[in-house]
Amino acid sequence: MRHYVGGGFDASGVPFPLFDPARGIVVGEAPSASRELVDRAVGAAREALRGPWASWSPADRSRLLHRIADGIEQRFEEFVDAECADTGKPRELASTVDIPRAIANFRSYADLLAGRGERSWHTATPDGRGALNYTVRKPLGVVAVISPWNLPLLLLTWKVAPALATGNTLVAKPSELTPGTACLLAEVMAEADVPAGVFNVVHGGGADAAGQWLTEHPGVDAIAFTGESRTGGAIMRAAAARLAPVSFELGGKNAGLVFADADLEQAVAGTLRSSFTHSGQVCLCTERVYVERSVFDAFAEALAAGARALSGYGPMVSAAHRDKVLGYLGKAAADGEVLAGGGAPRFSDDRDGGFWVEPTVLAGLPEDHPVVREEIFGPVVHLAPFDTEEEALAYANAGPYGLAATVWTGDVGRAHRVAPALDVGIAWVNTWNLRDLRTPFGGVKASGIGREGGDHSLDFFSEPMNVCVKL
Repeated sequence: MRHYVGGGFDASGVPFPLFDPARGIVVGEAPSASRELVDRAVGAAREALRGPWASWSPADRSRLLHRIADGIEQRFEEFVDAECADTGKPRELASTVDIPRAIANFRSYADLLAGRGERSWHTATPDGRGALNYTVRKPLGVVAVISPWNLPLLLLTWKVAPALATGNTLVAKPSELTPGTACLLAEVMAEADVPAGVFNVVHGGGADAAGQWLTEHPGVDAIAFTGESRTGGAIMRAAAARLAPVSFELGGKNAGLVFADADLEQAVAGTLRSSFTHSGQVCLCTERVYVERSVFDAFAEALAAGARALSGYGPMVSAAHRDKVLGYLGKAAADGEVLAGGGAPRFSDDRDGGFWVEPTVLAGLPEDHPVVREEIFGPVVHLAPFDTEEEALAYANAGPYGLAATVWTGDVGRAHRVAPALDVGIAWVNTWNLRDLRTPFGGVKASGIGREGGDHSLDFFSEPMNVCVKL
């Protein structure tokens, strides 16, 4: 594990341990960036802005993004190995979602960039000769990219690809829990002939470490961050001091609505997927489900049975995160009903030292209970009944978050009525996590600021300028 600064690899810094989440043992270490190294990375990115990179055309950058995608594809199995080693997620998930999506991120932005144009207007003037107004989009400059531990490569590339497409230079800091794929990506960048300093990686923690030093650095022009809402608030305060633009994808306490006219089998299968994919460690996962009262018992019984039958799921990413999730389960057991799961599984092998939590289905808790209101980010879902559509919407829209929601119904009119009424950035009807990379992605309230995806990302990472020419 090495930093990547100014086109070269650097292993300096106090090492910190890396754990195998499945077994709970130390399997390696990574270096913590010093303040001096972070400063050097920002300086390298700043210098690269004034170098040959500044003269690269959109077509040049588009071809580069395709080369990077090719590089990840050629080392596909290495990326899968690194993703699984860092996160403990099942290999099937990493090989069918995380790494393919990282490749798609670079390819989709390469294609969007190649087909993108600017706007122009012919403007009347008093002398009759007119003027031509047109827009030019310019890079923001040096962008800090802070990515989380749950989808390390996918969410890193989701920001890196459009930032490079629009001509910025970057300093990336992956989570200290999952640095592996960022290191491999740096190798791919070098192999793809990305100019020195255009892409940099530094490792380390957040507070009083690389993350804080990077987001507070006066040489950073913009910040793109995915992670916890409280951390987003701290970063926003740092950015406010110099009025740096921010793009935040933050936490969620996502709701699902199941109406009596839904295909119950489909709703149960979809909710199992939306609640327990990557053991609930996805910002889009469903943590609370409201079910129309007439089908509540049947749905709860089927979902609990499905949760008990799940196999092949992964561990929590760390001991601290496992303990946090188990703490919520202890509160739930004391105040409500545990329909399935509720603790740590036993395997009678070396996995018993890992950071595992059973897929858990809860019921019977009041709406103001911490388990219902606070983001748990684990394999935990709470069920509650509702009687009317209005009541379901009130439950779903309550609370500080507004990232995503699911609606399960067989009534097309209800689908079009309910989905837009949800206070979220994205609502899925009779499906979950079906994504078109061109569409806007992000949250409202404490779930984020701004939108990512397609032109929305290209617009964030570039500044429009108007040029007016008198004819």
